[in-house]
Amino acid sequence: MAIAHTSEIKLTVELDENRVPEGLKWSAEDGGIQNEDAKAMMLSVWDSKNRESLKIDLWTKDMPVDEMKIFFHQTLVTMTDTFMKATQDEKMTATMKDFCDYFAEKLELK
Repeated sequence: MAIAHTSEIKLTVELDENRVPEGLKWSAEDGGIQNEDAKAMMLSVWDSKNRESLKIDLWTKDMPVDEMKIFFHQTLVTMTDTFMKATQDEKMTATMKDFCDYFAEKLELK
């Protein structure tokens, strides 16, 4: 099957003199996003050849800790939803949801 379309997602990291992120910007033309600011990002990709995930976790030095906790919680919730869509494993999804609730409770996010 021929590729009908390609889509590009672009990440730009602005670094200080010590190579610590000061700014993050991202673009996704198909989503109508152009150079939007971000304070943190997590990117995971699956290396099928080596059967391992590769990741990039970045946050700017002015990312507040309270916002980082919310970011983590929302990421865990999203991962739970994605896990369900990808696997249809309702039992493990329920366990993951329970953990997300526990995480939010312990961090006093709810």
